[in-house]
Amino acid sequence: MTATTRAELVEQPSTDVSLHAFDALGKGAPAPYWLHRGVCAAWGLEPMRVEMPLITVSENATFRLDLDGRPVGVVRVSQPGYVGGPAAIASEIAWLGALHALDEVRLIDPVPTVRGGFTAVVKDTRGHGWACVSTRFVEGSPLEDLDDPAECYRTIGRWTARFHQHARSWELPHAFERFTWDLPDLVGPTARWGPWEAAVQRAEDELLLARAQDRALELLADLPATREHRGLIHADLRPSNIMAGAGGALTVIDFDDCGFGFYLYDFAAALSFVDHEPYAPAMARAWVAGYREVSPLSEVDLLHACALAMLRRLQLLGWTTGHRADALPEGLFDAQLPGSLQCAQRFLDDPLWLLR
Repeated sequence: MTATTRAELVEQPSTDVSLHAFDALGKGAPAPYWLHRGVCAAWGLEPMRVEMPLITVSENATFRLDLDGRPVGVVRVSQPGYVGGPAAIASEIAWLGALHALDEVRLIDPVPTVRGGFTAVVKDTRGHGWACVSTRFVEGSPLEDLDDPAECYRTIGRWTARFHQHARSWELPHAFERFTWDLPDLVGPTARWGPWEAAVQRAEDELLLARAQDRALELLADLPATREHRGLIHADLRPSNIMAGAGGALTVIDFDDCGFGFYLYDFAAALSFVDHEPYAPAMARAWVAGYREVSPLSEVDLLHACALAMLRRLQLLGWTTGHRADALPEGLFDAQLPGSLQCAQRFLDDPLWLLR
């Protein structure tokens, strides 16, 4: 049975609820009773042996799954309407499964439910359905916990290039469904995470950021949307989505933002939230060096990549208007506006700002 047909067997989640249902929960708080019992039923676990403390609320609510006091999995509760329901989640799992065939690359392992699929719709106390996915727990620490994650980014760049090679040749399964990360999804009135302008109060700051946006869009005007340049991307290979385990072994743990966009957008996403930090240029250069071990990158490619990074920075400024501060490490949320202004000025001074 294919991932898509499995998706058709599960109940559709509700669309008239939001992640605000978890606003009262802080990090480490236990999952609501309805979610705890529903997850246990879907994955065949004894409720008395299971605890589910909250990890974070961002695009989804994520809980660690502990069995007899030992972490064994992670449960992702999807934001209603964000990815499109079980069919879109099944498509994510299908690509993840295909990428497991790549040598060297280490990825999370999804855990099937007792019904055989990878998605369960769990109902809350009001009868609203929430789409849930479980993956095996990965030992280690996210790269965002490191003072300087740059040393890991040669590997991330190399893996990203391999993802892109795979995407160019992979035949999409029937009814494959994922959203897009095209320019109108990043900035402007249809930006997925809202307009960045809503995060800015001073007119002079808005003017600076608008100039940077216009310059970035100018530089991207000649980036063709051909199969060579645009396809299926991870779209969120940032430090919080990569675990460093024993001996520095890396594992990519989250594919919930995968979709269709420019391949070079993965460069921009890799620097998410931290491209104002002093170590960011070293991260960017390491990513490029790793990528070039697998696929070429021209100087024009680098210009496009840095322009996309500027738009990503603005996109994430819009993200701050609708997300919790504790979705980021302490202090990073408040650094987004001043950091964006710094990035905008650097970009206007030098279009290769992230590689200098």
